[in-house]
Amino acid sequence: MTSTIADNIARIRSAIDAARRSAQDVKLIAVSKTHPVESIRVAIDAGQYVFGENTTQEALAKIPTFVDAELEWHFIGHLQSNKAKFVPGHFSWLHSLDSVKLAQRLSRAAQEQQALLRVLIEVNVTRDPQKHGVAPTDIFSLIDDLLKQNLPNIELRGLMTVGPHPAGESEIRAAFASLRRLRDDVAQRFALPNFTELSMGMSGDYLDAVKEGSTMIRVGSAIFGARDYA
Repeated sequence: MTSTIADNIARIRSAIDAARRSAQDVKLIAVSKTHPVESIRVAIDAGQYVFGENTTQEALAKIPTFVDAELEWHFIGHLQSNKAKFVPGHFSWLHSLDSVKLAQRLSRAAQEQQALLRVLIEVNVTRDPQKHGVAPTDIFSLIDDLLKQNLPNIELRGLMTVGPHPAGESEIRAAFASLRRLRDDVAQRFALPNFTELSMGMSGDYLDAVKEGSTMIRVGSAIFGARDYA
């Protein structure tokens, strides 16, 4: 297991380099959901310090184990409003903001924890009814509402999406390119100089995402192997 995880991380970083993007430009998030803490330790030994989790229940059982490791944790799953209180103070980033209500609860929790939470808005670029996220046509009104709230301890940093699947390379890249253009439009319209992040690309399509300008890729099985659902 040790050599496999380490080799997988090295291979992904090499693929990013081959796409003429640097590790400073593309943050590799190792998605450790359903994988044990032992696998996370192996990844840390391989120089990986950024991890993603999908559920608060699983994450809160893991994160305290690594309190001294100076890891950066990203919450990447769909988050119900009643679970918002568990995110600030444990996670530095949230990738799945989709409503003002959720943002308000995250802001209150972040203030209570005296923590800063950087957030990405999840966009359903393909309007897939099976996926979460805001429709592209609704993103401007949502951001306008969020900015009017002036929410303390919440920092809007960019957009996230899940690529189409199954789909060919051209369709996948077109979806990612549309998110990049949407981010640029948002940053310009609302004069947000720090609205720079694009969280797009997973194990099956991260290289397409990198080629289309992704700044964060969420890679699980390509690092840790198949998920353990037991």
